[in-house]
Amino acid sequence: MIYETAFVLKPSSTDDVGTKVKGLVTAAITEAGGEVLINEDWGLRNFAQATSKGETKGKFYYVMYSSDGKSNSEIERRMKLSEETLKWIVVKLGEEKNKENIVKNHRNPNNEVVEKDAGKAEKDKRNSAKSRSCYFSATKTRPDWKDPMSYKWLVNEFGKINPGRVTGLRPRYQKMATTVIKQARTMGFISHLSNRVSERVQ
Repeated sequence: MIYETAFVLKPSSTDDVGTKVKGLVTAAITEAGGEVLINEDWGLRNFAQATSKGETKGKFYYVMYSSDGKSNSEIERRMKLSEETLKWIVVKLGEEKNKENIVKNHRNPNNEVVEKDAGKAEKDKRNSAKSRSCYFSATKTRPDWKDPMSYKWLVNEFGKINPGRVTGLRPRYQKMATTVIKQARTMGFISHLSNRVSERVQ
């Protein structure tokens, strides 16, 4: 199977600490016979909503890997032992046979979207909702917790996830979007209280 894990360290943590924690994650993968496919540093980002301890930002790291799943519990154990770790998540992406396509379609939240294209996409999403047509099936795309623009439009100003009768999504994609939004909230990419999303610290 193909999995991804992302974790967030305290904003005060040094680069050496980041390298150490990332090394613990990759070691857990390789020690279990897995293979690291993507290894990224997303830098310092503002959370969409402060944590329960008042943290408003954190240093994000990301790893995509191939594994039989045995490494996942060890990754979570190591995250819990790290005093520098604020948040983490482990997500199953798909089957090993689809590895090439999964890697190809990986989204890095720091990749900038051309403003014109972003505006057109927002208009298309609104039009899909008005016409009660499923945006994701029409465009052959999927919501991704790493890309706030793919799901922000599904959340109203009060943080409520709009139902299918409002979004126009097919049940399969509505369920998928709900799961993705919950994952994004876990990582501080979108607020529980509004549709505000996180931003990278420049």
